[in-house]
Amino acid sequence: MELTPRERAVVALELRPPVPGLVPTFELEFQLTEELLGKSWHEGEEWKDASPAERDRMLHENAELYVQVAEELDYSILMLTYAPDEEGLYRLASYIRQLVGDRYLLVCHGDATYGIPSGGDMMDFVVDLFERPDEMKREAERRVKERLERSKRLREVVDGFALCADYAFNYGPFLSPKMFSEFVTPFLAELIEGYRNMGAYVIKHTDGNIMPILDQIVSCRPHAIHSIDMQAKEMDIKVIKELYGKEVCLIGGVQCSLLQTGTEEEIIENCKYVLKYGMPGGGYIYSTSNVAFKGLPLERYMLILEMRKKYGWYDEEGRPCPIP
Repeated sequence: MELTPRERAVVALELRPPVPGLVPTFELEFQLTEELLGKSWHEGEEWKDASPAERDRMLHENAELYVQVAEELDYSILMLTYAPDEEGLYRLASYIRQLVGDRYLLVCHGDATYGIPSGGDMMDFVVDLFERPDEMKREAERRVKERLERSKRLREVVDGFALCADYAFNYGPFLSPKMFSEFVTPFLAELIEGYRNMGAYVIKHTDGNIMPILDQIVSCRPHAIHSIDMQAKEMDIKVIKELYGKEVCLIGGVQCSLLQTGTEEEIIENCKYVLKYGMPGGGYIYSTSNVAFKGLPLERYMLILEMRKKYGWYDEEGRPCPIP
């Protein structure tokens, strides 16, 4: 019996032997709905003055649009972001379930760890780490416990959580490995363990060159790491797969920068590379290294999906198709 898109994602997330057919795919966000389907997400200021009836209508329409996008692009995972608040998110997920049941794996935001602060807060944050380390650790602990408590109800309608605090720039992590081990790793591990105890899947997203801290992130036991940002220094899906492919599912690798400014040939070669080295043995989900962002030419995004159809196949024995 053919697996559902959700089941294909679960095979990858649980590092099971790959099943025949296409490698699963998804995006943290797909912002090109107007170009693809002539429809836009309800978001931002639209929620502000909406009546309860209007809000409910918009949530239903967003749910329908999520399903349309997934069907059109063959996504296995739906990352739910277009809702006004957590109650709206709960209802959005519920409406998607009403439409398609468990066909897709539903995830939403769920991070609580310290990421790279905004420019205006960066100096204060760094000073606090040095001058008030114990207070910062207590705050990190409080954030994790609060996040887990808030997520219990969402877990009734979603399958997992994407942890989207960014830890690194293109040249390296914001915190040194030593500081990361002190102020992030214990709390990331606690957060992930809490989600796992709920029976949830956990995808840890971070942009940038995370190689100096990747061992720590993997040790926290997320099911998957997104985005394998190959435009960043040292980030190479081939190397990461060899080092950690038996411990964690990898998601991403297709360079967003190439989709914007690269040639068609460069995009094709990048897609072939990530499929060639991400797919063997399973534990890989195909995606860009960030999101399908507004302003990206739709034909460029569709090209990477064409490459998936051409080269992203497992045969009957679970072997990836040959890629020249």
